Amino acid sequence: MKMRSFDNVYKDKTVLITGHTGFKGSWLSIWLRELGATVIGYALEPASKKDNFVLTGLEEKIIDIRGDIRDKEKLQKVFAKYKPDMVFHLAAQPLVKMSYEQPVYTYEVNVMGTIHVLECIKNTPSVKVGILITTDKCYENKEQVWGYKETDPLGGYDPYSSSKGACEIAISSWRQSFMNPLHFSEHGKAIASVRAGNVIGGGDWAKDRIIPDCIKALEANEAIKIRSPYAVRPWQHVLEPLRGYLLLGQRMLLEPNSYSEAWNFGPLLKSVVTVQEIVDQLIRCYGKGQMLDVSDGKHLHEANMLNLDISKAKFRLDWHPILSLEETVFYTVDWYKNYQRKNVYELCKQQIEDYTEKLASK
Repeated sequence: MKMRSFDNVYKDKTVLITGHTGFKGSWLSIWLRELGATVIGYALEPASKKDNFVLTGLEEKIIDIRGDIRDKEKLQKVFAKYKPDMVFHLAAQPLVKMSYEQPVYTYEVNVMGTIHVLECIKNTPSVKVGILITTDKCYENKEQVWGYKETDPLGGYDPYSSSKGACEIAISSWRQSFMNPLHFSEHGKAIASVRAGNVIGGGDWAKDRIIPDCIKALEANEAIKIRSPYAVRPWQHVLEPLRGYLLLGQRMLLEPNSYSEAWNFGPLLKSVVTVQEIVDQLIRCYGKGQMLDVSDGKHLHEANMLNLDISKAKFRLDWHPILSLEETVFYTVDWYKNYQRKNVYELCKQQIEDYTEKLASK
C-alpha cells in the first residue's frame, strides 16, 4: 500500500540516524530497516538494559556507532565514510528537569550538536535530505488554549525548551545561508525541522517521564506519584510523528524545493488532556494501579498548557493522526505487558504493521 511503503523511496537508501539508541530513534531505526533502508546509527550508549534499542537487538541489525554529537570531527568522519543519502537528527538531551540540573550540557548537546549535524550535512555531497527533530516546547509558551503554528514566536522558559528554540533558529539560519531552497540547483540539499507533542510508547524508560514512571510503579506494585496532575499535554503514540517524519522525507526527496521548512506533527484535539487523565487511562488499560498526587507547588517550572496546530501538515502533506487516546494508550501498554516474554523486535514490527493497516482502513 502507498503509505505503508512511502512509494519505496527508502528502499536501498543509506539513512543516518543520530540518537538511534534512544526511544524515538530506536523505533525509527526499526521502521526504516523494514522499509529496506541501510541504517547507520550514531549515538551514546543506551541508558539502560531495558531500553527498546537493547531489547530489540538493533546493535546486530544496523550499523551501530557510538559517538557524542558534540564531537564534530568524529561525526564528520562517519558522514564521510558511509555517505548517507538522508539524515534524521534525533540526538538530544531531552529532559526538562535535567536541563535545570545541567543547563550548559543541555545547550552543548542540543544547540551545538545540531549545528554540528547541519555542518556535516552541508559538507557531505551525498546528503540530499536532512530532517532535524526538535520539540513542541520550542515555542514561546503563553499558556494559550489554541495550538501553536509553525510561524509563532520561538522561546522557552526552562533551559531545555529554550535550547530547542535556539536549535530552530540555527536550523533556519543554516537553511537560508547555506541550503536555501531558492538555490537548490547549487547545493542539492533540503533540510526541515519537525516538532511533535508528548510522545509515548513502548521502550521508553527515561527518568521523570510520566509513562515510564507509571510502568515502574506498576511493576513494583507501588502507587503512581504525579507531580503536575492538571498540566495539559498533547499525547501521541511514537508511530504517529515518525510517520510524519517519513512522509516528509519522502516528499523532500521528490520535491526538495517545496518542503524545506518547519513542521508540526501533533495529536488529535481529543488527545490533548491532563496528566491525570492519561494516567487514569493507563491504569484502566493495564488492569491495576492507583494514583498518588504529590504536587506541592514547589516543583520546577513547566508549561501547564501546550498544544500544536497541525493544519499545515494536514493540508500540505495529507498527514493526520489516526489513533485515538485510547488506542495510543493500548499500544503503549501492550508493549510494556509483553516485553518480558516476547521477541521485542517482532513486537515492535507487529505494532508498526498493525498501525499501517489501521491507516489503510481510514
